[in-house]
Amino acid sequence: MALPPQPRIAVVLGAAVWPGGTPSPTLRRRAAHAVALYHAGRVDAVLGCGGTGRHGPAEAVVIARLCRDAGVPDSAIGIEDRSATTRENLTHARALLPRGAAVVIVTDPYHAPRARLLARQLGLAATHSCPAARRIGPRQWLRHLPREALALIATLLRLR
Repeated sequence: MALPPQPRIAVVLGAAVWPGGTPSPTLRRRAAHAVALYHAGRVDAVLGCGGTGRHGPAEAVVIARLCRDAGVPDSAIGIEDRSATTRENLTHARALLPRGAAVVIVTDPYHAPRARLLARQLGLAATHSCPAARRIGPRQWLRHLPREALALIATLLRLR
């Protein structure tokens, strides 16, 4: 990535890739939000995170493709393709970020509290930006909120 000094970087947290390399709605929504931030001038670059899950290619590769297809130049796209968890997304992303980068974590509203806490635990100063909650269906909220509540508690317990 060719970046200005102290760049603003959207770190897009991964989500599922479906058969044939099709992005899940969650992955597509997060990538689209990062693209909107880039085109609005709120970030200078996008770093897609996520390794290969049940179906390839890696989540980060699909994020990069979606960003490229939406007009983000290759020079403003980075890939972290080794991680399998949110903690790993942020750990591996931190190693790729230039010194002094302003980090904007891009994830969904139900995931943002835990992502921000993990970033803080890892010493990564970050803000977050989420796609509009109305873009997430009620079934998805019902599926993810209980899981994220339990995962947030587990993350908090690691602080002790």
